Amino acid sequence: RQEFAASGYAATNMESVARRAGVSTKTLYRLVPNKAALFEAIITDSIDRFVSRIRLRACENGDIECALSEALIACGELILDGTVIATQRMVIGESDKFPEIAETFYNKAIRRTESTLANWLKAQAERGLIEIGDAVEAAGMLLGMLAFQPQRAVMFGRAPPPGRKELER
Repeated sequence: RQEFAASGYAATNMESVARRAGVSTKTLYRLVPNKAALFEAIITDSIDRFVSRIRLRACENGDIECALSEALIACGELILDGTVIATQRMVIGESDKFPEIAETFYNKAIRRTESTLANWLKAQAERGLIEIGDAVEAAGMLLGMLAFQPQRAVMFGRAPPPGRKELER
Protein backbone atom coordinates (compact mmCIF):
# COMPACT_ATOMS: atom_id res chain seq x y z
CA ARG A 1 0.00 0.00 0.00
CA GLN A 2 2.70 2.42 1.00
CA GLU A 3 4.79 1.79 -2.08
CA PHE A 4 1.85 2.22 -4.46
CA ALA A 5 0.72 5.37 -2.62
CA ALA A 6 4.22 6.87 -2.53
CA SER A 7 5.48 5.90 -5.98
CA GLY A 8 2.38 5.30 -8.07
CA TYR A 9 1.52 2.17 -9.99
CA ALA A 10 3.97 2.63 -12.88
CA ALA A 11 6.98 3.30 -10.65
CA THR A 12 6.22 0.59 -8.10
CA ASN A 13 8.21 -2.57 -8.66
CA MET A 14 8.30 -5.88 -6.85
CA GLU A 15 11.88 -5.30 -5.68
CA SER A 16 11.01 -2.08 -3.86
CA VAL A 17 7.90 -3.68 -2.35
CA ALA A 18 9.96 -6.64 -1.12
CA ARG A 19 12.59 -4.31 0.34
CA ARG A 20 9.93 -2.24 2.15
CA ALA A 21 8.29 -5.43 3.45
CA GLY A 22 11.61 -6.84 4.65
CA VAL A 23 11.41 -9.97 2.52
CA SER A 24 13.36 -11.22 -0.45
CA THR A 25 12.04 -10.60 -3.95
CA LYS A 26 11.91 -14.37 -4.42
CA THR A 27 9.66 -14.72 -1.36
CA LEU A 28 7.38 -11.96 -2.61
CA TYR A 29 7.06 -13.63 -6.02
CA ARG A 30 6.12 -16.90 -4.28
CA LEU A 31 3.27 -15.05 -2.57
CA VAL A 32 2.10 -12.98 -5.55
CA PRO A 33 3.05 -13.59 -9.18
CA ASN A 34 3.15 -9.96 -10.38
CA LYS A 35 2.40 -6.32 -9.63
CA ALA A 36 -1.21 -6.54 -10.84
CA ALA A 37 -1.89 -9.46 -8.50
CA LEU A 38 -0.23 -7.55 -5.65
CA PHE A 39 -2.43 -4.52 -6.29
CA GLU A 40 -5.55 -6.71 -6.34
CA ALA A 41 -4.48 -8.47 -3.12
CA ILE A 42 -4.01 -5.14 -1.36
CA ILE A 43 -7.45 -3.94 -2.41
CA THR A 44 -9.08 -7.28 -1.54
CA ASP A 45 -7.42 -7.39 1.89
CA SER A 46 -8.75 -3.96 2.86
CA ILE A 47 -12.25 -4.79 1.70
CA ASP A 48 -12.19 -8.22 3.40
CA ARG A 49 -11.49 -6.49 6.74
CA PHE A 50 -14.30 -4.03 6.07
CA VAL A 51 -16.74 -6.83 5.17
CA SER A 52 -15.89 -8.60 8.44
CA ARG A 53 -16.58 -5.41 10.41
CA ILE A 54 -19.96 -4.89 8.76
CA ARG A 55 -20.97 -8.51 9.39
CA LEU A 56 -20.08 -8.10 13.05
CA ARG A 57 -22.26 -5.03 13.39
CA ALA A 58 -25.52 -6.90 13.72
CA CYS A 59 -28.58 -4.95 14.75
CA GLU A 60 -28.85 -5.71 18.45
CA ASN A 61 -32.14 -5.28 20.32
CA GLY A 62 -33.84 -4.03 17.17
CA ASP A 63 -32.10 -0.64 17.40
CA ILE A 64 -31.89 -0.12 13.66
CA GLU A 65 -30.93 3.55 13.95
CA CYS A 66 -27.85 2.70 16.04
CA ALA A 67 -26.95 -0.25 13.83
CA LEU A 68 -27.29 1.79 10.63
CA SER A 69 -25.20 4.55 12.14
CA GLU A 70 -22.45 2.05 13.03
CA ALA A 71 -22.59 0.46 9.56
CA LEU A 72 -22.29 3.87 7.88
CA ILE A 73 -19.45 4.93 10.18
CA ALA A 74 -17.59 1.76 9.17
CA CYS A 75 -18.21 2.67 5.52
CA GLY A 76 -17.01 6.21 6.11
CA GLU A 77 -13.87 5.03 7.88
CA LEU A 78 -13.08 2.87 4.87
CA ILE A 79 -13.97 5.30 2.09
CA LEU A 80 -12.38 8.34 3.73
CA ASP A 81 -9.24 6.61 4.97
CA GLY A 82 -6.08 8.43 3.91
CA THR A 83 -4.58 5.32 2.32
CA VAL A 84 -7.76 4.64 0.37
CA ILE A 85 -7.82 8.25 -0.83
CA ALA A 86 -4.16 7.97 -1.90
CA THR A 87 -4.98 4.76 -3.77
CA GLN A 88 -7.90 6.45 -5.51
CA ARG A 89 -5.67 9.35 -6.55
CA MET A 90 -3.18 6.88 -7.97
CA VAL A 91 -5.89 4.94 -9.82
CA ILE A 92 -7.38 8.11 -11.29
CA GLY A 93 -3.97 9.43 -12.28
CA GLU A 94 -2.71 6.26 -13.91
CA SER A 95 -5.81 4.47 -15.19
CA ASP A 96 -5.36 5.81 -18.71
CA LYS A 97 -2.05 3.88 -18.97
CA PHE A 98 -3.17 0.99 -16.76
CA PRO A 99 -6.94 0.53 -17.22
CA GLU A 100 -6.76 -2.75 -15.32
CA ILE A 101 -6.11 -0.92 -12.04
CA ALA A 102 -9.29 1.13 -12.50
CA GLU A 103 -11.25 -2.03 -13.20
CA THR A 104 -9.73 -3.79 -10.19
CA PHE A 105 -10.43 -0.85 -7.88
CA TYR A 106 -13.96 -0.41 -9.17
CA ASN A 107 -14.91 -4.08 -8.90
CA LYS A 108 -12.95 -5.10 -5.82
CA ALA A 109 -13.38 -1.92 -3.77
CA ILE A 110 -16.25 0.29 -4.92
CA ARG A 111 -18.71 -2.40 -6.01
CA ARG A 112 -17.85 -4.69 -3.12
CA THR A 113 -18.34 -1.90 -0.57
CA GLU A 114 -21.71 -1.12 -2.11
CA SER A 115 -22.78 -4.77 -2.20
CA THR A 116 -21.66 -5.30 1.40
CA LEU A 117 -23.83 -2.42 2.59
CA ALA A 118 -26.68 -3.58 0.32
CA ASN A 119 -26.51 -7.09 1.79
CA TRP A 120 -26.53 -5.64 5.29
CA LEU A 121 -29.59 -3.50 4.45
CA LYS A 122 -31.34 -6.50 2.91
CA ALA A 123 -30.65 -8.58 6.03
CA GLN A 124 -32.19 -5.87 8.22
CA ALA A 125 -35.24 -5.77 5.94
CA GLU A 126 -35.58 -9.55 6.18
CA ARG A 127 -35.54 -9.20 9.97
CA GLY A 128 -38.41 -6.73 9.64
CA LEU A 129 -36.43 -3.80 11.00
CA ILE A 130 -36.61 -1.64 7.86
CA GLU A 131 -38.60 -1.50 4.68
CA ILE A 132 -36.51 -1.16 1.58
CA GLY A 133 -37.19 -1.62 -2.12
CA ASP A 134 -33.88 -1.93 -3.93
CA ALA A 135 -31.06 -2.53 -1.43
CA VAL A 136 -28.30 -1.89 -3.98
CA GLU A 137 -29.81 1.43 -5.00
CA ALA A 138 -30.31 2.43 -1.36
CA ALA A 139 -26.72 1.47 -0.52
CA GLY A 140 -25.41 3.57 -3.39
CA MET A 141 -27.44 6.57 -2.26
CA LEU A 142 -26.35 6.19 1.36
CA LEU A 143 -22.69 5.89 0.39
CA GLY A 144 -23.00 8.90 -1.89
CA MET A 145 -24.58 11.02 0.83
CA LEU A 146 -22.02 9.84 3.38
CA ALA A 147 -18.84 10.28 1.42
CA PHE A 148 -19.18 12.44 -1.68
CA GLN A 149 -18.41 15.90 -0.29
CA PRO A 150 -15.89 14.87 2.41
CA GLN A 151 -14.11 12.60 -0.08
CA ARG A 152 -13.70 15.43 -2.59
CA ALA A 153 -12.35 17.71 0.14
CA VAL A 154 -9.77 15.09 1.16
CA MET A 155 -8.85 14.14 -2.41
CA PHE A 156 -8.17 17.74 -3.34
CA GLY A 157 -6.21 18.48 -0.18
CA ARG A 158 -8.80 20.83 1.28
CA ALA A 159 -9.33 18.81 4.47
CA PRO A 160 -7.76 15.90 6.34
CA PRO A 161 -9.61 12.58 6.45
CA PRO A 162 -12.36 12.86 9.07
CA GLY A 163 -12.00 10.95 12.31
CA ARG A 164 -14.62 8.80 13.95
CA LYS A 165 -16.16 11.71 15.89
CA GLU A 166 -16.63 13.68 12.67
CA LEU A 167 -18.19 10.63 11.00
CA GLU A 168 -20.53 10.15 13.95
CA ARG A 169 -21.63 13.75 13.68
